[in-house]
Amino acid sequence: MKIRPWAIIALAVIAAVATLWSKSIRATADDLPPRHSRRVIPTQWGDREFILHVPTSHDPTTPLPLVIMLHGFGGSGLNAAKETGWSDKADQESFIVAYPEATRPDKSIPQSFRKNPQAWNDGSARFHAVDQNVDDVSFIAAMIELIREKHAIDSRRIFVTGFSNGASMAFRVGAELSQHVAAIAPVAGTCWLKKPLPSNPISICYITGTADSLNPILGGFPKLAMGGKEQGGQPKPPVQEYIDVWRDILDCQAKPTIDEISDGVHKTVYGHGRLGSEILVLTVDGLGHHWPGGVSQAPHFLVGKSSNKLIATDVVWDFFQSHAGSER
Repeated sequence: MKIRPWAIIALAVIAAVATLWSKSIRATADDLPPRHSRRVIPTQWGDREFILHVPTSHDPTTPLPLVIMLHGFGGSGLNAAKETGWSDKADQESFIVAYPEATRPDKSIPQSFRKNPQAWNDGSARFHAVDQNVDDVSFIAAMIELIREKHAIDSRRIFVTGFSNGASMAFRVGAELSQHVAAIAPVAGTCWLKKPLPSNPISICYITGTADSLNPILGGFPKLAMGGKEQGGQPKPPVQEYIDVWRDILDCQAKPTIDEISDGVHKTVYGHGRLGSEILVLTVDGLGHHWPGGVSQAPHFLVGKSSNKLIATDVVWDFFQSHAGSER
């Protein structure tokens, strides 16, 4: 098969960018920002790690909310912290934030976006975590318990958010750890679970972009923003399909209680679910595969344009604040 010159150039550029990206998201203890620590949990899959940030000023006897931020495919906890600004938000609002690390195909060597990417077992039957039977839900549950042992945590205010593959994992955590988690906020990810069965109702804030070709709103195979072949795997369901599934499971009203567009952001709210649960869907016009309002981690020609029409970290935190769970 003859390979066209433009294709060779495009592949070379992508490889170069991916190499730089992978270098930027590797982290040793010395790379961590101040007041961030790396913690280790022994599991049957080996030692699992997470980065923990405790706010700069707080009363250690006062229970604080806990926000768990799940990085995307090929990313890391440090990458997620830099991209989203959750640690700065934690200092401003006084909560604890944890950045867990997914597993990689070869745990004996450092993670690399191109050669040894970290990925969550999000229920999609993709990536190495399925073949290795990695139980990421149990890991996250163990992480919550470890943090509880060291810090005063408000059990009614444990929240999970995530980006891309991490967003898909947030859906799974919401379904399988609802006894701990009050609300989730998946950003630019897919719910792969056909029928989630949370033991307790949770609330959901879902954010995505109209121009996200890697998480297409209407479903289908993901593509790079610059076009070209489909990226493989399996086709993603339309966003509205899994929003409807969760709406029915939470017993939210079928008709949105709010359905409005302002400054390029479409806001839809399905309310009055069980125990006050609700679903907030925010669709950002022109946004590619980025954390809205964050520090872009990938070039626009690969993943589409970024946007500041919505600052996801602020919006998600506001949502979490208003959706504390019952005593858990």
